[in-house]
Amino acid sequence: MKLLVFAHTPPPHHGQSYMVKLMLDGLGGTGSSKSPIECYHINCRFSEEMEDIGELQLGKIWLLLRYCFQAIWCRFRHGVKYFYYVPAPGKRVALYRDWIIMLLCRPFFKEVIFHWHAVGLGDWLDHEGFWFEKFLTRHLLRHPDLSIVLAIPNMRDALWFETRRLEIVPNGIPDPCPDFEQQVLPYRLARTEARRRLLESREPAISAENAPESVFKVLYMAHCTRKKGIFDTLEATALINLCQPLPTVSDPGSLHHQPHVHLTVAGAFLDPAEQKEFEQRIRQPDLKDHVTYAGFVSGDAKTQLLRSSDCLCFPTYYEAEGQPVNLLEAMAFGLPVITTRWRAIPEILPSDYPCFVAPRSPLEIAAAIRLLFTSDHAAQMRLQFTTRFTEARHIQLMKCALQEEPAIT
Repeated sequence: MKLLVFAHTPPPHHGQSYMVKLMLDGLGGTGSSKSPIECYHINCRFSEEMEDIGELQLGKIWLLLRYCFQAIWCRFRHGVKYFYYVPAPGKRVALYRDWIIMLLCRPFFKEVIFHWHAVGLGDWLDHEGFWFEKFLTRHLLRHPDLSIVLAIPNMRDALWFETRRLEIVPNGIPDPCPDFEQQVLPYRLARTEARRRLLESREPAISAENAPESVFKVLYMAHCTRKKGIFDTLEATALINLCQPLPTVSDPGSLHHQPHVHLTVAGAFLDPAEQKEFEQRIRQPDLKDHVTYAGFVSGDAKTQLLRSSDCLCFPTYYEAEGQPVNLLEAMAFGLPVITTRWRAIPEILPSDYPCFVAPRSPLEIAAAIRLLFTSDHAAQMRLQFTTRFTEARHIQLMKCALQEEPAIT
């Protein structure tokens, strides 16, 4: 099987581009004839920085045409018959790009495969699209030969476009924490037990210098946008440190024994106005000294944050959210997460998981953080990762989906 992968890999780095790179590597790389699936990659990168994604620029039109002609040349030069593509979310500039790609490239390929990393295009067309956008999109993208979706709740787009065949393939990543049992799990258990003793203590509150467990480390690691929950996380941090009474606290008199919360924000801002609002907010007295902005992190810096944090907070309600890679990374480190029941996120976490919150609800986030002061979820989160979201399982399911073979779970 010769597969043309018309999708970009990092940079810029985000979940979709990262998963495309993992897929290419897992299938044997570009041009490898040793694998049953021989990939030819058109790295259709239109932006070098996250801030440029979705922006209309004249230079991108030339790039788009060049990439399309490269794909057509590859079709005839190497006899590639299968066209793999990641459709856009509900954003006009990206959608118009998809029209051009389908118009120029689709007629030359035997089969078209859509991988729905972003979700919500069909709903967006129904509720916000103009009649001609709905008509042209359905005409140009209708009846893909195969649609690959990340989870059952993400099937709506594939069904909207009347796919001929549908396969569910969850994301999966390389294990970023192979020493979990030896190093990370004992660390998490020790900190949880120390916080439990702190909360039960009737002695005066202890300083962070003398007792590190008196600081509960919350990590926000994602693109820093309002809809991914950055500002809700800020407000929850302020609520707890101001000792506001919350529904889960039965003994308000013991509030001075609770750990302080320190939030580390790791990620890039996409909107300068939101970045300015963030910077102004963390300088205010209720958040000053309680928030650290680390910027975009990768490599050892990212690993260290995931190892040393006590929970990941990601209360997203972003329209195109698929299956966030940051949740998979957190689970690999046994890190409990506070998140929403948004899109397919509930399918990532255990069925009885207690730390779901409503979108735009700092009060619920604060209550969930306080619950995690003494709750131990490390082994449960790690098991969820190793059984469902490893790179090996993802690549195995991708191969089965592409070659129409029964999946072996």
